[in-house]
Amino acid sequence: MSTYDVAVIGSGPGGYVAAIRCAQLGMKTAIIEKYKTLGGTCLNVGCIPSKALLDSSHHYEHAVKHFADHGIEIPGDVKINLDKMIARKQTVVDQTCDGVSFLMKKNKIDVFEGVGAFKDATHINITKTDGAVDTIEAKNTIIATGSKPSTLPFIKIDKKRVITSTEALKLKEIPKHLVVIGGGVIGLELGQVYRRLGAQVSVVEYMDRIIPGMDKALSRELQKAMKKQGVKFYTSHKVTSVEASAKEVTITADDKKGNPVEFKGDYCLVSVGRKPYTDGLNAEAAGVKLNDRGQVEVNDHLQTSASNIYAIGDVIKGAMLAHKAEEEGVFVAETLAGQKPHIDYNLIPGVVYTWPEVAAVGKTEEELKEAGVKYKSGQFPFRALGRSRASGDLDGFVKILADETTDEVLGVHMVGARCADLIAEAVTAMEFRASAEDISRMSHAHPTFTEAIKEAALAATDDRALHV
Repeated sequence: MSTYDVAVIGSGPGGYVAAIRCAQLGMKTAIIEKYKTLGGTCLNVGCIPSKALLDSSHHYEHAVKHFADHGIEIPGDVKINLDKMIARKQTVVDQTCDGVSFLMKKNKIDVFEGVGAFKDATHINITKTDGAVDTIEAKNTIIATGSKPSTLPFIKIDKKRVITSTEALKLKEIPKHLVVIGGGVIGLELGQVYRRLGAQVSVVEYMDRIIPGMDKALSRELQKAMKKQGVKFYTSHKVTSVEASAKEVTITADDKKGNPVEFKGDYCLVSVGRKPYTDGLNAEAAGVKLNDRGQVEVNDHLQTSASNIYAIGDVIKGAMLAHKAEEEGVFVAETLAGQKPHIDYNLIPGVVYTWPEVAAVGKTEEELKEAGVKYKSGQFPFRALGRSRASGDLDGFVKILADETTDEVLGVHMVGARCADLIAEAVTAMEFRASAEDISRMSHAHPTFTEAIKEAALAATDDRALHV
């Protein structure tokens, strides 16, 4: 029987990063993955493939709608080759997953393919696809089994007409009418992909706004931008039934007045969030407790009820974000090595990769009001930037919230071009507890999108933005 200092169950961003850091710190490490490829949901059927399709569809939309504005003329009609687009997406996925395999070899991490299940707190059975079982011994274990798409009790996911994000990434045709249940990150991103490619897209959301976990101003701005792109929104609509036939799906929902509304499409994407995945883990055999939401319970050290077993990522409480899982993986590895790492969960950024992109870190206005914190706000529109006019990306703004007394930045919220990258500046500033004035006095290259951050900081500092 092979014996390890650490075994990691699950090879998503949290799991494989945890394994690498453990190996770097001198621990003999194994990683267990039930699928043939490493990388988990994010690399195989989540973050990476969805961004590949978002980029491809963005190129197509630019060619059709915007190239002429730049003096670029394409003879004949621009055509979509969906098969090639999906194939390119898969190439990106394969290259990324191969990269993780390379990192496992580089760091001398043993990879086991199969379903990992606890025999007890220090032994793990690994069941292969052929039914054979290997058993390893691990002094410590990190559970990184991730999550899977949620659904509603009355919805039957047939993976043909009623689909999840996994099936949406490999459709054989462009939908005529894609009905998206859920106005969160995944539904909006994939909805935008197929809207760009010509599908009619309707988003049905239970809450009174899309991306409900983010600042209200971001919700309003993104919805306004996507409406201009042709996406239809039905907020405050409670879905009551989903019925599929061979070629059509009928979705019934009650609007905010309780009146039934019917939607008919050829595909229905169910995007109502994700839930922790612990199937087959046999957690109870190791003394690992789950809460009533199916999450693995952990303490502040990410330690489970079994002292030598830890859990990270989507399988525990908190935002289901790949970069959050990565930070937790490093945290556990360094904890096991006797170091004193820390994670500030308030400074884990959230991003929506639509175009315009949406990104945020820290507190929203709603949270500050609820907590009774006195704050000031500064906002600057991308439309006023020279760089935005040069590229044609005029939608959106940057908003900075700062403490009314100390001027410390409490939250940064943005919608616009390259916000997924711009948010890192806000995270850096807030990690060092910068004030709005600190940011306003930093030199930002001109012309860049980052100037909107400087201007928003100026606006939050005595309302002295320069370019509005």
